[in-house]
Amino acid sequence: MNNMETVCAALVVVLILILLFFVKFPYFLHDCVFIMKTLGIRSKRMKFRGSSPFYTVLDCFLDAVHRHPHKPFLVFEDDVYTYLQVDRWSNRAAHALHTHTTLRQGDTATLLLGNEPNFIFLWLGLLKIGCSISLLNTNIRGKSLMQCFLCCESKVLIAGEEYRSAVCEVLPELRERGVCVFLLSDWCDIDGLQSLKDKMDNSDDGPVSRTLRANVTMRSPAAYIYTSGTTGLSKAGVILHDRIWSGTFFQSLFGVKHDDVIYIPIPLYHAAGLIIGLLGAIERGSTVVLRRKFSVSQFWSDCRKYNVTVIQYIGEIMRYLCNTPKRETDRQHTVRMAIGNGLRTDIWQEFQRRFGVKHIKEFYGASDGNIGFLNYTGKVGAVGKVNFLSRKLTPHALIQYDPETEQPVRDSRGRCVPVLTGETGLLVCKITEFTPFEGYAGNPEQTEKKKLRNVFEEGDVYLNSGDLMRMDHQGFIYFQDRVGDTFRWKGENVATTEVADIISVMDFVKDVSVYGVEVPGHEGRVGMAALTLKEKREFDCKKAFNHVTNFLPAYARPRFIRILRSMELTGTFKQVKTFLMKDGFDPDRVAPPIYFLQETSESYVPLTHTHYNAIMSGKIHV
Repeated sequence: MNNMETVCAALVVVLILILLFFVKFPYFLHDCVFIMKTLGIRSKRMKFRGSSPFYTVLDCFLDAVHRHPHKPFLVFEDDVYTYLQVDRWSNRAAHALHTHTTLRQGDTATLLLGNEPNFIFLWLGLLKIGCSISLLNTNIRGKSLMQCFLCCESKVLIAGEEYRSAVCEVLPELRERGVCVFLLSDWCDIDGLQSLKDKMDNSDDGPVSRTLRANVTMRSPAAYIYTSGTTGLSKAGVILHDRIWSGTFFQSLFGVKHDDVIYIPIPLYHAAGLIIGLLGAIERGSTVVLRRKFSVSQFWSDCRKYNVTVIQYIGEIMRYLCNTPKRETDRQHTVRMAIGNGLRTDIWQEFQRRFGVKHIKEFYGASDGNIGFLNYTGKVGAVGKVNFLSRKLTPHALIQYDPETEQPVRDSRGRCVPVLTGETGLLVCKITEFTPFEGYAGNPEQTEKKKLRNVFEEGDVYLNSGDLMRMDHQGFIYFQDRVGDTFRWKGENVATTEVADIISVMDFVKDVSVYGVEVPGHEGRVGMAALTLKEKREFDCKKAFNHVTNFLPAYARPRFIRILRSMELTGTFKQVKTFLMKDGFDPDRVAPPIYFLQETSESYVPLTHTHYNAIMSGKIHV
């Protein structure tokens, strides 16, 4: 064999080895590209921390104003605001609040606002005077609203005009506590309630002195984002200025560009809408189209009208869109990417097939968590992919979990037991300097409850995500379910113990167990409650309806209620929900009586087979 033949043979062998390598590791190049991006972003974050003064998302916004002042930043209905105009309006908000309140750096203000420009003006304005922001879920009322407000030691409440009645419910208690309460209106004739819009309109729009936030650091709270918001026992996750950058860079990692137009129809009071959507757009220097509320009928019309290229979603949004009648215009849009979470595999495939959106970028994360996953390859059904770097930077594991004891399984040494590849386990992530857990404002008990100690070694501390996940042999991770006392419905987390606390107040209820049950064609689980009644008492359908509608937001209300003779308990006196969840609301499996929440009757009504079949077929919506 001559030299040329030897070289050719060697090349063939090399090519075969390369081919075999990529057959065994088909996502190697994806991993390499993503790791390089991650390292670049980590370098940026280290630079931000080390700069003097340190560099926050607010500074990023101000730099964007300097670079392209006349570029559209915010599109809302028929109004367009440039970066410069948003900057000036946020200056007005900052000056108005600094002049007409006692707010100073380090204080907290609470917003009860829907998606509108004033949300953004006030958010930026409060950051400019060194304040942190507590973001209330706009569905909460009464006791729930008050408890959420109090846990962050907020000095000011700012509410949208449409929430006037909600504020008035708690106004006496707010006044007793000396809270300054504002309504976003031009005038207000209610004692103890001040107008704010007129004060913003009449304020100076000039720059806000940096000295007003000079003592704020990367370790200062920037926001408090609530994890549940169902009944007034919600937990306010503490989001530091440093932590905000984690979600802000998601768009960059997914490949969103500065000339993209991102459509945000999900609430800004959630971390996904605010941090990943709005602040991610600021980091990219792109344009945001903000929708007051998601509308299935206007979704694609908006995308065409505003030349949207990136959309933000939760799984339910995609399902609603796929359930609409097919139209010839389904693919007549400029959307190339969708970013979100909670997308079912079948809906994922149908959405891409029907609407032609090329890239679906699913992710996993939580405002009170310390780990996130990104599906940077586009693998259908996965919420993310684990690679060498993520294993090193965010030490995590999937461990065995016992649903009956609602605790991780421990071996003879008292250590947690990892699951095998392909098996479902509880996601836990080690609490480190790089993956910190700041806990919940004013709630040390729940903060401690979230931690798992001595997981694999004596003295280690991990964060319990509360989520069951599965990982395949290629490192793709799949969300399976939530555990314990939480389930997800209509894009919201519902805490079962908190709902049970509300139901147990009714005078005919002895014991109550709340859980989520599956409904065909719906993401997550709908709420159901099993009750035992006090002696010689009957279930009051009307009273129960009025009670849950008065004290619970729509997504947290049990749609089904079954009556039990006795509540099954474990040896440690915990309620056994496994069989209740399996029974669901099937009248063939559940002994009567069982009731269904019917809005048209303003009552719970006995669930018949006709009701059941209509719900299963989708004729009755839950």
